[in-house]
Amino acid sequence: MDAVKLNNVNIFPIDSEHSAILQCIVGENIDDIDKVILTASGGPFFNIPENEFHKITPEQALAHPNWAMGSKVTIDSATMMNKGFELIEAHRLFSIAIEDINILIHPQSIVHSLVQFVDTSIKAQLGRPDMRLPISYALTYPKRYKYNFESLDLAKILRLEFFNPDLNKFTCLKIAIEAIKCGGNAPTILNAANEIAVKAFIANKIKFTDIPVIINKSLEKIQFIKTIDFDTIIQTDSETREFAETLIH
Repeated sequence: MDAVKLNNVNIFPIDSEHSAILQCIVGENIDDIDKVILTASGGPFFNIPENEFHKITPEQALAHPNWAMGSKVTIDSATMMNKGFELIEAHRLFSIAIEDINILIHPQSIVHSLVQFVDTSIKAQLGRPDMRLPISYALTYPKRYKYNFESLDLAKILRLEFFNPDLNKFTCLKIAIEAIKCGGNAPTILNAANEIAVKAFIANKIKFTDIPVIINKSLEKIQFIKTIDFDTIIQTDSETREFAETLIH
């Protein structure tokens, strides 16, 4: 983001949640933003009791109810780690304090994110779960082109539900929030350990509930560095992956 400011260029996000935030704040005064609300589908295990998590198989975790994604991102959705990453991204992209970013589980995946302003008014971006929409918005901004995408028929939507996430149940999300609050190289450790853990889970080498354990142990073991540069990030990433692999073996 320092390079963005230095070169006077823009970043147009294509992730649906961050595209939604951008669409909500266009034309608004940034100082008028009270908070940002990221929505999450809740993944396939939103209604599964926490004491059943140890039985979850890779095949179950890869069966996302709303989105067709690659295996890594789908597992991250199941653990809700993806929402932790998106919180970090929103914090960086829009310079919004972590305390001013909330997360709501929205199983229907119709509202892609919301922005609340100081006057309590809330703007939301709605659309069918189709990545072509946010991608096209980024490519054509500030214009909107007409496409033959299937339209959202609000009359056919039976309900739009919102729930607070259970951070004790979705431990990965809790760990991600703590990592970005720590700052420094903690998010790098978080990301590297998660990639190794998710890969091991897909390969049936560890349990679903082992993923946050590996991430936590990596955050405890790898040296925390507050002031970071590119070289620090690369070194931290490499050390974390090596350590996480030893935990799996």
